[in-house]
Amino acid sequence: MFSFKGYSSSGTNTHLEHLEDSIINDGAKGGRNAIAFLKSLQKMLVGNSSKKVNVTVKWDGAPAIVCGINPENNKFFVGTKSVFNRTPKINYTVSDINRNHSGPVASKLQVCLRELKKIGIRGILQGDLLFTSDDKKVVSIDGQSMISFTPNTITYALPVDSSAGRKVARARLGIVFHTQYNGNAMDSLNASFGYVRGINSASVFVPSAQYKDTSGSATMSRAEVAKFNAQLRMAEGSLQKAGPLLNLFDSNDQLSVGFRLKTFFNSVIRDSKGGMGSVRTLQDRFRDYYENFIQAEIDSKKTARGKEKYIVARDNNLKFIDRNKQALYFAIATYMTLQTAKNTILQKLAQIQSVGHFIRTDSGYRVTAPEGFVATDKIGNVVKLVDRLEFSRANFTIAKDWVKG
Repeated sequence: MFSFKGYSSSGTNTHLEHLEDSIINDGAKGGRNAIAFLKSLQKMLVGNSSKKVNVTVKWDGAPAIVCGINPENNKFFVGTKSVFNRTPKINYTVSDINRNHSGPVASKLQVCLRELKKIGIRGILQGDLLFTSDDKKVVSIDGQSMISFTPNTITYALPVDSSAGRKVARARLGIVFHTQYNGNAMDSLNASFGYVRGINSASVFVPSAQYKDTSGSATMSRAEVAKFNAQLRMAEGSLQKAGPLLNLFDSNDQLSVGFRLKTFFNSVIRDSKGGMGSVRTLQDRFRDYYENFIQAEIDSKKTARGKEKYIVARDNNLKFIDRNKQALYFAIATYMTLQTAKNTILQKLAQIQSVGHFIRTDSGYRVTAPEGFVATDKIGNVVKLVDRLEFSRANFTIAKDWVKG
């Protein structure tokens, strides 16, 4: 029987933020929420959780698929996240798909329309596409014959003679659902984050996004708990000193220090060769990064009037950076400590795998962890937990098998 388990949130699932980005998006309050998430996850892993947090596995699928029954007309539809556009692209027929989309995305949506209509979806679901028939390959990994698919960055592989491997081989489509929507109109839906149970179909492979440690191997030892608690204390201490500065950040103003600090961290992660460096080094690099960014904007404008607002932003924001050196140091320290504590949790969660996870290299396949996990609390806060130095760098640099559109 079809059912969906999860916690509710407001709005739609068009973008999930990294846990450590909470301090830039929501200031000191965001930092306190991030620490609360980590504490709840720790309680889950030491076995005394009161289930304040729901955790699901973040599969590395693409593109995102939204499908189900439109409450406004009771018709079945499929689409991408563009169903939530101001001018929505909702597809009820193959003609709709061909009008709204092109290339590989259109081809995959046609398969979704044909196959997902058969599985009895109630309401509206969002998931990540894992494969259609022509995406599957039989490969040899460490001498074992595996059926594999690579929807985005991670290659998933199962032994061809396993029960799950045979299901994948038979299926015309694979998808993992993680979000359900409820509401009476497409422009006012509320999301619940969780996992689907009870979909049985020979033509559609639907693995569960539920995180389940049946072996007990993901529990934390006393030494690991002590180390993790020390990381949280460091985060709390630096957050207290950085809080007043973080509350001044405007993550929506693209010329602001807060917005550019976030893009700076992304660039460091993308270019990283295994670590981000020291807090002091990052602080110095960020000032250079901001100055170079804003100067490039000034140089790109042809008139004095066009340059004016960028010159004002440069002068004001460089003074802001210099005036708040100590607070900025602790802001960066908070970010990095939250990232370290998050990765401690990820290392434990990633110990439970029922499907092989690999990254393709020039010499074969390298074992990797899952993309990450999604944590949702009972009041609707949602963050993604991803080892960005591993996965995000690979996601920036590995060629994809399909074109987004």
